[in-house]
Amino acid sequence: MSLARGFVKALEFDIDDMIAGLKRWVECESPTFDAHAVNRMMTLASEDLVDLGASVERIPGPTGLGDCLKASFPHPASEQGGILIMAHLDTVHPVGTLETLPFRHEGGRCYGPGICDMKGGTFAALHAVAALRQAGIDTALPIHVLLTCDEEVGSPGTRELIEREAARHRYILVPEPARAGNGVVTGRYAIARFDLLAHGRPSHAGAALAEGHSAIREMVARIPEIEAMTDDDCTFSVGVVQGGQWVNCVSTTCRGEALSMAKRQTDLDRGIARMLQLNQREEGGVGFEVRLGVVRPVWEPNEATLALYGHAKAVADELGMSLPHSSSGGGSDGNFTGAMGLPTLDGLGLRGAGIHTLNEHIEIDSLIERSRLMAGLMARLV
Repeated sequence: MSLARGFVKALEFDIDDMIAGLKRWVECESPTFDAHAVNRMMTLASEDLVDLGASVERIPGPTGLGDCLKASFPHPASEQGGILIMAHLDTVHPVGTLETLPFRHEGGRCYGPGICDMKGGTFAALHAVAALRQAGIDTALPIHVLLTCDEEVGSPGTRELIEREAARHRYILVPEPARAGNGVVTGRYAIARFDLLAHGRPSHAGAALAEGHSAIREMVARIPEIEAMTDDDCTFSVGVVQGGQWVNCVSTTCRGEALSMAKRQTDLDRGIARMLQLNQREEGGVGFEVRLGVVRPVWEPNEATLALYGHAKAVADELGMSLPHSSSGGGSDGNFTGAMGLPTLDGLGLRGAGIHTLNEHIEIDSLIERSRLMAGLMARLV
């Protein structure tokens, strides 16, 4: 059917039903490294997609990680590419987080692990498609969905799938959390992850302490050195440290992980070089190793992405919403598609705060507001 003026405001959403449905998603905990938990979440999402009218394909996940889902909504050209809703269903919260961060509705907020990053936005995106279908509004382009399992660790096992699937489509929509002021994301900074390994020399900590060299102490000495490299162009932080097994043994190894982020690829490349220069081993084996892990390329907005943003801004204007845009830190799978030059709009998800903390929450009003925004955008794209 042709689009009547103001149709977006007339789309029907039941906020109570949406909150109840989102509660099911949030209470299905799905930390990246728990493949069984992620797969339970993928099963739940698959069932909901089928109920919404989509056809679903389950893709076995990378070794040791959960599965992924591809889905397509009915359309005369459903075998062709069109609009890709791209999201992840893994979270940083371990199973059991619900005990300290239970799903709860307080005032204008809903709380829960992964509710803002990014189960809420993903849930809203799917219900935006459902609202269009319920209203009898046919989109010019077919709508497809890709749900992945390892974004929170940099997408090491799914990057190839993401890039292969995204290349088939004309537009990429990423319902990661909204930015300040109801903003969306039209670019992402470059990010590199590093594996750190400190080597020590073992000895009995009680009987021969002086004969050993603690790998833990080696790591502790390196952390401020790494983080002191942070400047306005490139940041460095150590977020994981694991070392030692017996308190009466001088530690032989200590492992860590570091993250570096930069607005420009050249700055990240410089940062990577500085990190790799920290490699140092003595003849006896004592020392420090740095290995480059997953890298997310910088995504700088091109004309096609800014044109896609223009369509979203027109819908927001119709809804009486502000919709600023900017490049953003905190990587997403939009880094990959944006760097490929594909029109990508990120940050389309829900407003909220406390991401990756025990205060993670969404603003309930944004459930319907952002669903309307995404529905209107999908209906405009040709």
